[in-house]
Amino acid sequence: MTEALLLAWLGPYIATFMVLILSKASWKAKSIIAITGILSSALASTLGLLELLTGHEPHLSYTWIKTLGVNVGVYFDGLSTLMALVVSWLSFLIAVYSYEYMRGEGGETRYWIFFTFFVGSMMLLILSDNLLAMFVGWEGTGLASYALIGHWFTDEEERWVGDPGRKALGIPMWFEPSHSGLRALTFTRIGDVGMIFGIATLHTLLGTTLLSEVSKATWASRLFTAGVLPAFLWLLFLGAIAKSAQFPFHEWLVTAMTGPTSVSALIHAATMVKAGVYFLLRFAPFLVAAHLALNAIGAPNIIPSFLENIALLGAFTAFIMATMAIVSRELKLVLAFSTASQLGYMFLGVAAGTLAIGSLGGLSSGFSHLMSHAVFKAALFLAAGAVIHAVHSRFIDDMGGLAASMKLTTIAFLLAALSLSGIPPFAGFWTKDEIIHLTAEDGLVIPTILAVTTAGLTAIYTARVFARVFTGPPKSEHVHEPRPAMLVPYLFLGVLSLLLGLAWPILNTGIEGLLEHTLGVQGQLRLTEHTGISGATEATLTLALGGFLVVLYLYSSKKWTPYPRIQASKLLSSLHGFLYDRWYLNAVYYRTIVAGFQALSSFTSKYIDRGVIDTFYHRVLPASFIALSTSTRLIESAYDAILHVKLVNGFKALWSGFKQMQTGRAPHYLIYFWLGFSIILLIIILWVI
Repeated sequence: MTEALLLAWLGPYIATFMVLILSKASWKAKSIIAITGILSSALASTLGLLELLTGHEPHLSYTWIKTLGVNVGVYFDGLSTLMALVVSWLSFLIAVYSYEYMRGEGGETRYWIFFTFFVGSMMLLILSDNLLAMFVGWEGTGLASYALIGHWFTDEEERWVGDPGRKALGIPMWFEPSHSGLRALTFTRIGDVGMIFGIATLHTLLGTTLLSEVSKATWASRLFTAGVLPAFLWLLFLGAIAKSAQFPFHEWLVTAMTGPTSVSALIHAATMVKAGVYFLLRFAPFLVAAHLALNAIGAPNIIPSFLENIALLGAFTAFIMATMAIVSRELKLVLAFSTASQLGYMFLGVAAGTLAIGSLGGLSSGFSHLMSHAVFKAALFLAAGAVIHAVHSRFIDDMGGLAASMKLTTIAFLLAALSLSGIPPFAGFWTKDEIIHLTAEDGLVIPTILAVTTAGLTAIYTARVFARVFTGPPKSEHVHEPRPAMLVPYLFLGVLSLLLGLAWPILNTGIEGLLEHTLGVQGQLRLTEHTGISGATEATLTLALGGFLVVLYLYSSKKWTPYPRIQASKLLSSLHGFLYDRWYLNAVYYRTIVAGFQALSSFTSKYIDRGVIDTFYHRVLPASFIALSTSTRLIESAYDAILHVKLVNGFKALWSGFKQMQTGRAPHYLIYFWLGFSIILLIIILWVI
């Protein structure tokens, strides 16, 4: 039974292999294989939870690369077990949804291959007991995301994200699937370079990448002594920041909406973007241990300072993405902005919780919001897919009045939307409230203000979307609920958002109890001493509840249409354009980074490639060989004259002299003999003397 736990990540990989082999099989057969593979992962994860509840921590480890000390297996501690449950069961529900949603679409074999590979890689990442095996899963999710985001690589306009023809600072603001896939790959790989440096540094210091060794924190004091600890921390977590779309890496997540809706739900709710949060959660206990080690040698501020910066980064990301969501016209794009915003809350929760209570606080606040967000965001995306499929448009301007014909979808979307908005008693209220409470308790003024403001903005854009899509007069005919395979998963998740909230006071205690079994966990420890900020949670609830109700009333009852007023005001129109074009950040990236590299490439091509290299290879080098060839001909002529003329003439002259000495007279020969003998004798005498 213990070996069966390997199916937690091996099951989806086996399904990948089987779908590849049976590529000629029917859609139904391949779907059953893929769904069964992911179900085996979910069941194995559940078995791991049962083992953990009985007092065991299942840990299977097999040597993979002996020279590097890399193992492969499964490691079920508190954090990895809970994370595996969330990822595997949500992936299973999304896979069931995919069976109906992707039926009849092109590339069905490719879809299931990368879908199951995605899930397997994410589970390997979660359940690895060492950083190198974790990084293999990490890169596997990146590869699969490229293929799934660009699944419709033929780039039909209906698959785009953004308004066709719209530009910001001269840069196009619409994106095709093939372009979006490359953006995701590029943005996340940039961060992964820093992560590789961080892992390599740990391996150099410790001789291993086992998490159990990293938890001992000897690396922190050694890196501090070397004066590189702050730089190391940012490099190590750069991959997590990019993977979870934190500023300034958030742009890839926005345009990932070009993939099928089921892929959007998979990436945004269960996998990939949560990988960065999981990495931060996994290291929270190690950072606390590092803080204790540094405190002992007189360096108490490095880890708290790093966590405060992470908190600020998360709060800022949450805020700017919420401002973009307020004005977006595309249903999935609003949800994409929302995902990046909520990921910012998760980063803020891990950092603020760790500062306030220790690693247990960071794990509890960060993971709780991760879990609640996974549930309600999966419901929102899957319901959005059903809506887009029904009205044949991704723009909310073409929607409206769907509550009459899609009652169950409306209920599911509303339940998940209330959880996203942080309305009690839904799960999102409890988890977001905990994050803001801890941030305020830490005395982090700017992050607290940003987090409270973002809570109000979240309720506003969520109510706006719900009102414009489901209320008012119908704009589409022949709209109906999807088939059960699509409907049941998101309806179940919507109801689950409410049930989790109702059970949260009890459930939260159980989650904290399981997280206490996480490697290296430290609880009830304050890393910093600050004066708390009062009134933050009350302000959050007021803004969220008030914002949701007011906006819902304006759009539903008053039929509010703010766009004419916005267009009539130059200031409001400029502000709307600034937010709609995503703070011009995408345009700035293309203007500076992309255009900068293009200019550098052109300069290099013109002056280095053609000016130097081409000139050297095609002009200087041939001319040199021609000159050398000419010089060689002159040398060869002189050599030829010496060898064939002068040397021959010399031998001829010598031979002529010898002929003249041959007179045939004996006296002449005697003279030659005595002359030669005398010379030889003289030489011998001189040599001896």
